[in-house]
Amino acid sequence: MLRRILTYPDRRLRKVCETVDNIDDNLRALAADMLETMYEAPGIGLAAPQIGVIKRIIVLDCENGEERSANPIVMFNPEIVDSSNETNVHEEGCLSIPEEYADVTRPKSVEVRWTGGDGEERAEVFDGLWATCVQHEIDHLNGKLFIDRIGPVKRQMIIRRMNKLKRERDRK
Repeated sequence: MLRRILTYPDRRLRKVCETVDNIDDNLRALAADMLETMYEAPGIGLAAPQIGVIKRIIVLDCENGEERSANPIVMFNPEIVDSSNETNVHEEGCLSIPEEYADVTRPKSVEVRWTGGDGEERAEVFDGLWATCVQHEIDHLNGKLFIDRIGPVKRQMIIRRMNKLKRERDRK
């Protein structure tokens, strides 16, 4: 089922998410909805707070595209346990901050530990776009947005445009 994606400045996007204690069929169905919503948007990652669910769940797929097969990953309670000193700069956007993009510097690779939908613990090292995406989505779980990681002038420009967009939507 497709879910509505919240847009900035919705306050739920700034909440720190609760740990998932018991992965059940309802949470697995939520993760499936998140994947469907992410693919439809289209995007490469989505965090539960972006659809108004304040739980530590993210989905991502940096392989999906016309020439690549899907490789979806669902993470419950993901955490970065190690990161490289070397950094990468990627242009980031966000489904909750539509049509806004900025270069963001993040660690080039990260080791992430999480629980899968089957309840099994997993760990993997991600690099390149996957590393950027997983860090971006974990930020959402901590109430952070990519605009928090850019310079103040660019951030204020994006915030002004998003506030204007909200006022226009509220008038309709």
